[in-house]
Amino acid sequence: MKMFRTTALAFSIVAATSGLLAAPPPAAPPPAAPVPAKEAAGRMTVPEGFKVTLFAAEPDVRQPIAQTIDHQGRLWVAENFSYPGWLQPAQEKDRILIFEDSDGDGHFDRRTIFWDEGKTVTGLVVGFGGVWVAATPNLLFIPDANGDDVPDGPARVVLDGWDVKAQHTLFNALNWGPDGWLYGCNGINSNSRVGKPGTPDDRRVPINCGVWRYHPTRQVFEAFAHGTTNPWGLDFDEYGELFITNCVIPHLFHAPPGARFQRMFGEDFNPHSYDLIPSCADHIHWSRSEAWSDVRSLGVSSTTDRAGGGHAHTGAMIYLGDNWPDRYRNSVFMNNIHGHRVNRDRLDLKGSGYVARHESDFLFGNDEWFRGMELRYGPDGGVFLTDWSDVGECHETDSDLAHRENGRIYKITYGDVKPLKVDLSKLDDVALVQLQTHKNDWYVRQSRLILQERAAGGRDMSSTHRALREVFEIGTQAPRQLRALWALHATGGLSKPSLEGHLRHPSEHVRGWAVRLIAEDRNPSASALAIFRMMAKNDPSPRVRLNLASALQRMPVASRWEIAKGLVAHAEDVTDPTLPLMIWYGIEPLAAADPVRAAELVSLAKVPILRQFLARRAVPEPKGGEALVALVARESDPAIRGDVLKGMGDALRGRKKVEAPAGWGTLFERLAKASDAEVRKQAVLLALRFGDPRASALLKATFQDVKAPAIERREALSALAAK
Repeated sequence: MKMFRTTALAFSIVAATSGLLAAPPPAAPPPAAPVPAKEAAGRMTVPEGFKVTLFAAEPDVRQPIAQTIDHQGRLWVAENFSYPGWLQPAQEKDRILIFEDSDGDGHFDRRTIFWDEGKTVTGLVVGFGGVWVAATPNLLFIPDANGDDVPDGPARVVLDGWDVKAQHTLFNALNWGPDGWLYGCNGINSNSRVGKPGTPDDRRVPINCGVWRYHPTRQVFEAFAHGTTNPWGLDFDEYGELFITNCVIPHLFHAPPGARFQRMFGEDFNPHSYDLIPSCADHIHWSRSEAWSDVRSLGVSSTTDRAGGGHAHTGAMIYLGDNWPDRYRNSVFMNNIHGHRVNRDRLDLKGSGYVARHESDFLFGNDEWFRGMELRYGPDGGVFLTDWSDVGECHETDSDLAHRENGRIYKITYGDVKPLKVDLSKLDDVALVQLQTHKNDWYVRQSRLILQERAAGGRDMSSTHRALREVFEIGTQAPRQLRALWALHATGGLSKPSLEGHLRHPSEHVRGWAVRLIAEDRNPSASALAIFRMMAKNDPSPRVRLNLASALQRMPVASRWEIAKGLVAHAEDVTDPTLPLMIWYGIEPLAAADPVRAAELVSLAKVPILRQFLARRAVPEPKGGEALVALVARESDPAIRGDVLKGMGDALRGRKKVEAPAGWGTLFERLAKASDAEVRKQAVLLALRFGDPRASALLKATFQDVKAPAIERREALSALAAK
């Protein structure tokens, strides 16, 4: 199993532990108090044309750990007083507050305490007649069906099983997805087993670090993606693609369904994953010349400052509002805790996914107490920024160092913003459908949520569906078409035949989402599978193939073979950092189910790691080794032969005198004389696993040959030593 292994981080850690790098001088102690609230916004540095105002501050808000915006544009804030002593008796209950700014001056003028009975609250969203709250070990629902801002009754436990021993990596970042699911993050110490109350342990869903989702009406919980370290922030771009911000290891991950990401430590739940998906960012936000641990303990050096400020990130926001200049649209913004700032990355489509490129940091708090937590844009396009306002960072669980008396909320706008009053719940369905074309995605998301609520309540949506189909049909750009598609799906307006029709749509983004939505219920029709097979073979888009790879994980193993044949045959995907691994996660069970048939799949694969992984997975299975030996015997391509032999050797690494498969003895005589050096090398190494004395003799001869290349002699000696 490969853990996180980015070269820069690995070098930093090794160098720090071996004393090769000089640590930066200890940082001066932080000031005894934050910048006064009335001065804090004016002290901040933002690009020209932007303005920061103080929306709220202590004592009106303290310890703001999460925020969301409702259909009226009101800001809901979760105050967390139970950190860092999660397991200790609470000194003060966590609360949920509602803030309103009726005159649009950038400062609240009404504050309501909605709920004050919380503990370990780390996230919230509004919807379906109440408030959904992340409160480890539970996902809670607080009903308020009449919308009078007074709970209709006690909080109800929707799901339980999140790990109360997770320390600073509790589940968090609740956000409604474009597909109508509720999404959230989960940290690496949160070894959770989630289910409805009373669910037996063997029927619960295991998850530690990664992303989960829950459907509010079907009441289904899923682990959506696995890996990273402590993801704290989640948002969707204009194509509905999910991104998470993360602490310690690289800061940003693009998360297709079923992804398995590199981790700080531990192993993926599937021991046969073999390799894990890296960050989509082409940079890190701390210096490559110093250990990440120094960034945490000794302050921000000048080189880390230039790189972005540090490795702890929270509050992903992909800006899709309409107040900021268009150059910021579809960029991802995140708070950098060590750097007391807001970072910005540009998201560029590349291959099956994205590459995130570092842009200039967007905001500097200029206050050592500034600890940005979350960013959200609202109906006027302005962005709310919450500030925990404290010293230290996220590792205070052993002692109570939190300053619970502080907390700020700022609003960031560009130019002059006119006062704006909205209440989307008062609009009819036709008006809500038209809002799917609004430039500001806040209107799109809120109107889609209201339509989904109305559909779930039993309203006749036939006219609404006709209107949404019209929006889809007259759309000329993928983001607008996708908005209509998502709203149709969330409200039950997409039949399977209509979705299958979208598999032939000109837009790769629409085709990809059609694949994803068809596979959502884990029961694609025979006609859909037939189209999937053709798409896997012929679709020119790597983004469509990525969705097909994701869909493999959501269908019966027997239905995967023909789709797999098409996906593995794309040589153009060799250099893609995500797609080959996603294909592997989907086809891995095939090698165990039928290793003989998997050997046939190897010969079709144009991506080396897929050949290696298939061989590695198949060789321990009954008849697997024999089938692979037969494949190598009849295969003339040295690249395929070498990859199969390497995969077989990787599977047997550390084992001695393994029984050789039938046919190996004769085959080895041929391979030892092969013209390709890599084939000879892999054959000898594999023969050594089988205890073949001929392999030992060849390696000894290589080591003793003074004319052989030094690297070959070293490899021979190493292999003999490990024998």
